[in-house]
Amino acid sequence: MILFAERKNVEQVEEGSELAPKFDAHGLIPVVTTDYETGELLMHAYMNEEALKKTIELGEAVYWSRSRKVLWHKGATSGLVQKVREMRIDDDQDTVWLRVDVQGGASCHVGYRSCFYRTVPVGEAAKDGITLGWTETEKVFDPKEVYGDAPNPTQI
Repeated sequence: MILFAERKNVEQVEEGSELAPKFDAHGLIPVVTTDYETGELLMHAYMNEEALKKTIELGEAVYWSRSRKVLWHKGATSGLVQKVREMRIDDDQDTVWLRVDVQGGASCHVGYRSCFYRTVPVGEAAKDGITLGWTETEKVFDPKEVYGDAPNPTQI
């Protein structure tokens, strides 16, 4: 059974060796996930306390789906499991960084390798309006084949 330490003081949190994560008012902690080998940013998500504990126990990424309000074991449906090679926590223990090996080569439910597959123009390039650019042009998988006609879990 995994127990997190109580947050006692700044020194303990920032310089100590106890894991004492700080969840926000909604009980969540943000997570950035990158490819272990390349450092490529794959996705950003959230964990609640149970998801963080499950990730530590399983060695596979488990997130909290804010839209569906359920634990989300990445890859349980698609087979695109994220095997955690390293987990880090930031200095004040309110953000998690996962470095993973992606089984199947994709992390995005839209079918791309990374959820960050578009660029936003800035500075002079944004002067005449904002048109998103693409960093990936081919999908790793077809979401309709994997998920069927189920509604997109991130629809607004």
